[in-house]
Amino acid sequence: MAQDVFTPKKDYFAPMHTAEHVLNQTMVRLFGCARSKNAHIEKNKSKCDYFLPSAPTQEQMDEVQNQVNAVLARRLPVTAANLSRTEAAQRKDLDLSKLPAEAGETLRVVFVGDYDACPCIGAHVSNTEEVGRFVISSWDYQEGRLRIRFKLEN
Repeated sequence: MAQDVFTPKKDYFAPMHTAEHVLNQTMVRLFGCARSKNAHIEKNKSKCDYFLPSAPTQEQMDEVQNQVNAVLARRLPVTAANLSRTEAAQRKDLDLSKLPAEAGETLRVVFVGDYDACPCIGAHVSNTEEVGRFVISSWDYQEGRLRIRFKLEN
């Protein structure tokens, strides 16, 4: 019998993990970069790494924070759907580059309203209003890697 792909497999803190999805899509839209290649998601603080050709400005990082909070404030539903690997590969809004071969032929894709879609096995909130306020606590840029450290406030 097939495993239920709607059930999260990783025990992430759901609000922080959902914020990571919105941050990833915001970075893709604002900088044209790939989703985070390295992420460490925890309840109290998290970090994501992005690869950019040049260092962002403080104004750009302020815009990232503002955009993430604007998306969260839209009260978007967060849902999951089963998609075949073939069906997922045909979608232009899905990046399957980090998907391991052992993920199988049926993928759990998480949708943050109309803003983001991503294959994911983690836990998420049911609506972005449950996340809280996204705050970039610090960031640094070294040798093409932008590391963003962030937290959530209620």
